[in-house]
Amino acid sequence: MNPGELLVGPFNRVEGDLEVRLEITDGQVRAAYANSPLFRGFEQMLLGKAPEDALTITPRICGICSISQSAAAAQALAAAAGATPAPQGALVASLLHGVENVCDHLTHFNLFFMADFSRPAYAERVWHDRAVTRFTAMQGSAVRRAVEARAELLHIVGLLGGKWPHTLAIQPGGVTRAPTARDRIRIRADLASFRRYLEEVLFGAPVEAFAALGSTAELMRWSTGDAGLFFEIAADLDLARLGPGPGHYLSYGAYPMEGGRALAAGVWEDGTVHPLDTRAIVEDLSHAWMRGDTAHPTIGHTTPDEDMAAPGYSWCKAPRLAGAPMETGALARQLIDGHPLAVDLAQGGVGGVLARVAGRLLEIARTQVLLERWAEAIRPEEKFMTGVSLPREGIGEGLVEAARGALGHWVRIEGGRIAAYQIIAPTTWNFSPRDAAGVPGPLEAALVGAPVGDGEDTPLSVQHIVRSFDPCMVCTVH
Repeated sequence: MNPGELLVGPFNRVEGDLEVRLEITDGQVRAAYANSPLFRGFEQMLLGKAPEDALTITPRICGICSISQSAAAAQALAAAAGATPAPQGALVASLLHGVENVCDHLTHFNLFFMADFSRPAYAERVWHDRAVTRFTAMQGSAVRRAVEARAELLHIVGLLGGKWPHTLAIQPGGVTRAPTARDRIRIRADLASFRRYLEEVLFGAPVEAFAALGSTAELMRWSTGDAGLFFEIAADLDLARLGPGPGHYLSYGAYPMEGGRALAAGVWEDGTVHPLDTRAIVEDLSHAWMRGDTAHPTIGHTTPDEDMAAPGYSWCKAPRLAGAPMETGALARQLIDGHPLAVDLAQGGVGGVLARVAGRLLEIARTQVLLERWAEAIRPEEKFMTGVSLPREGIGEGLVEAARGALGHWVRIEGGRIAAYQIIAPTTWNFSPRDAAGVPGPLEAALVGAPVGDGEDTPLSVQHIVRSFDPCMVCTVH
């Protein structure tokens, strides 16, 4: 380490290992280098396997977003087969996926993010005692309530998917279990119970009222529930200006069903939403410990450089869209879907820590309404699965939105076996290293300018920024 450098990590309350090397000048981060220090090899495990094995293997990438991985694999295989799932099957798959994403957001807010504000370093703040009472790890009253509410909501996954994580319910042709009229009643009851939790604890007001917020000014006046406590803290610490990203946002569009995706797909740059062309995606390997050339994932490879040679400094590749780094996640989804609050947060708040966390809270509220609508739309008398014959030769692309953002699976089938399989996870986008042009990834860019106090070996500002992205490092490198 050179003078003025600080190696931060591994981070607690982060899924998997993460290290960040910081260059510090005059009490601020001048440059950051994110390292994903764990190579896992899931993409290599899939080579030579039967195509349907992807449905079993890829959900094991992660125990937090396994339904997201399952949905992406199913869509990639369906695309390779030229198949379309049964409409009711697609509806139930979206219901399963939406439940997982909401649970993920709830876990992040209560267990991963808010705990930092109960630290002794904030003891002089007027809100500190309340943060300690609500969010102290393993003890806070908000933590206990969130875990209980999450467990009850996951009953829906148990009912429709048999288990969580790693359900095999989602298939290229739909879902394996056709819910009954009684199941629909139980699902609606579970959603009603979760709504009570949201309106009594998280928001302290009707879900629709939070979803209707249209500006940052309105958001910062929200004073009820645990969300209100966060906005009070955010105003006091000026979290709106902490950790701005690169200003480029990507969403594949969430919850594909008959008639289109529930949330729009696209790219947001310079205040405008543009159409998404996934042919413009490449994986840059210049600063990764990988061998090979920059390529689109349909023709790319995952071949580790066992010598870990410079200039590589991470096992994570650097995905780029038309040459640009892309931030992805709940804020990106809500922004590209055109929600006025997200648009105002990204423009007025420059997409910093406040915007990312508020984007997740907004998405919880909006997704609750969608889940209730989808539960009402279940038709037990209709088909939930269509037969799909996987081809001996084919290429497929499966694009979904996990809680943390854009997740893509690309499969190539030759001779009835998987000849190539590439996965770009949300944290691969957000925590990518530099590319061949020296452009940093979204986290690396967001950390520039973060304050570092004297004697801080793990700066609080850095922790807030890292956790605002909610990294899942085990998803990052395969």
